[in-house]
Amino acid sequence: MSRIKISLPETFSFTTNIPVRITDINYGNHVGNDAVLSLIHEARMRFLTQYGFSEMDCGGVGVIMADAGIEFKKEIFYGDVVEIKVTAADFTPVGFDLYYLLQKTNSNNKITVAVAKTGMVCYNYELKKVASVPAIVKEKLSV
Repeated sequence: MSRIKISLPETFSFTTNIPVRITDINYGNHVGNDAVLSLIHEARMRFLTQYGFSEMDCGGVGVIMADAGIEFKKEIFYGDVVEIKVTAADFTPVGFDLYYLLQKTNSNNKITVAVAKTGMVCYNYELKKVASVPAIVKEKLSV
């Protein structure tokens, strides 16, 4: 069975820290895979906000997640604070990819707990159709 392999960019334009909540913990006593996707979503919202954007208004259009890939590397536990780095790359006429590096600190060592990529597509909610990436979005989000 082949596995997802995500090649991360060398640099990231945004970093945020998100503490793990008790509601992120599953029956295995670690963060569940669904909660990792929620952490990524929160990081994406913070990333967009830093540029004055949101998922509903990203330079005049919405953005929707077309696909997601996550490589789980290590367990994350209640009490951990996950540092999430985010950057945009691979722009097309109608979308772009967001890359995520999730790390936690253990005994002063940074440990990669997951890497992820989400494919984002620009969308006009009023017309219910795919839209072009606004020039301001590409300009601001490009590293």
